[in-house]
Amino acid sequence: MILVGNGPTITRDPENPFFENGAVLIKDKLIARVGPDAELRREFPDARYIDAKGGLIMPGFINAHMHYYSAFSRGFGGKGGAVSQNFEDVLANLWWRLDKALMLEDTYYSAMVCMIDCIKNGCTTVIDHHASPKAVLGSLGKIAEAARQTGIRTCLAYEVSDRDGDAIMREGIKENIDAIKMATADKTGLLAGMFGLHASMTLSNETLAACAEAMAGIDAGYHVHVAEGPGDEVDSEKRYGKCIVERFHDFGLTGDKSIFVHCIHINDAEKDILKSTGTAVVHNPESNMGNAVGCSPVLDMYKRGILLGLGTDGFVSDMLQAFKMANALQKHHNQHPSVAWAEIPAMLFDNNPVIARRYFPTPTGMLRKNCAADVIISDYQPPTELSDKNINGHLLFGTTGRSVVTTIAGGRVLMEDRRLTELDGDGIVAKARECSRKVWERF
Repeated sequence: MILVGNGPTITRDPENPFFENGAVLIKDKLIARVGPDAELRREFPDARYIDAKGGLIMPGFINAHMHYYSAFSRGFGGKGGAVSQNFEDVLANLWWRLDKALMLEDTYYSAMVCMIDCIKNGCTTVIDHHASPKAVLGSLGKIAEAARQTGIRTCLAYEVSDRDGDAIMREGIKENIDAIKMATADKTGLLAGMFGLHASMTLSNETLAACAEAMAGIDAGYHVHVAEGPGDEVDSEKRYGKCIVERFHDFGLTGDKSIFVHCIHINDAEKDILKSTGTAVVHNPESNMGNAVGCSPVLDMYKRGILLGLGTDGFVSDMLQAFKMANALQKHHNQHPSVAWAEIPAMLFDNNPVIARRYFPTPTGMLRKNCAADVIISDYQPPTELSDKNINGHLLFGTTGRSVVTTIAGGRVLMEDRRLTELDGDGIVAKARECSRKVWERF
C-alpha cells in the first residue's frame, strides 16, 4: 500500500471535494481511501508514505486528443517546402510529409518521448490518434508497447485516409480493428481502442462505407477531425451536398463512443446532431491558434449541452497549459473578460473523465474509492486562501504542468520528486534523437 499525504487535497469528488491536509491511500491499482492525513496515517502506519510536503495532491490529468507521432517535428525548420499560407498547406508541407517518414521504431520512440512528457506534466491518461502510412501495420502495437512500459493509460486509433492510396487505406482499417481487439484482450488496464479517421476531405464515401462495414458488431467509436479548417466543410458541401457532421452521421460515425475533434466551422444543425447522438467534441486551443484555423465555438456548444473535452492535438503534453490557452482564447475571441470561467475548467476536470470512462472501465480523474490510482503532487504553494471553490483560479494563474513533482498512475510511482523511477529518460531521448535524424533525412 502507498499513502500520499501532507498537502491540500483536491479530489474532484463532489461528495468530498477538499481536504485541507489530506491523504490518499492506494492499494494495488485503485484508490482505497481518501481523508484527513492524520487519520489515514494513524490507521495505516505500515503503508509506504509519500510526503507531499504541503504541495497540492490531485488526480492525474487526462488529454482527450493527442498525436504521439508529433514529437519528431520539434525544432524542424522544413526541407525544401513552400511557405504555408493556410491550413491545407500546413498539412501538405509538414504533417503529411512527416508521417510518411515514420517507421515502426520511430513510432515507438516518438510515443515514449511524449509519454515521458506526460509523466513530467502529471498527465496519466491519453486518447491518441496516430498516422504513419509507410509503416501502418503494427504501429499501434508499438504505441501499446510504450504505454505498458511507461504506465500511461492510452486509447489507440489509426488515422485512416485516402491520401496514400487504397492499399494503405485498407491497412489502416485493419490496424484499427486489430488494435481494438488487442486492447479488449489486454489485462493491464492501460489500453483501449477506437477507430481513427483523418478528416472528411480525405475520406471518400467508399472508404467510409468500408470503415463502417469493418466496424459492424464492434462496440468502439470513431476518432476523427471535423471542420478544423474552413476548407473541410466547404469540400464536404461541394462534393457530397452535405455538411460534415451530417455526412458522418449518415455513415453511423456519430454516437456516445465517438470523438469529433475541433468542430470549429460547423453549423447549428450539425451541433444539434452532436447533441442528440451524444458525440463528444474535443477542443485544442493551442493547435487551433498555431494553425490559424479559427476559434472553436465551445461556449455555444457548452450551452447546447454537447459533451466538450480538452486536448492538445500533439502541441504539448501539458494540460494546464491547454487550460490557460483555452481560457485566454475565448476571452480574446469574444472580446469579453468575463467569459469561459466555468466552461473551460468543466471541460478539463469534469468532462475529460466522462469521455475517458467511455473507453476505460475504471473511473479516472477523481480521488475517490475504487477510482484508478492516478495521483499527482504539485509543489505549488498558494499565497492566498485555497479551497475547492477557488482551486481552478490557483491552477490557472499559479501553476504549470512542470509544477508537478510526483506522478502515480494505476498505482505505479512513475516519477517521485521530479525523478523518473522506472525509465531511463536520458537514454530514451538519446535514442529518439538518433531516430529523428533519420526521419528528417527521409522527410
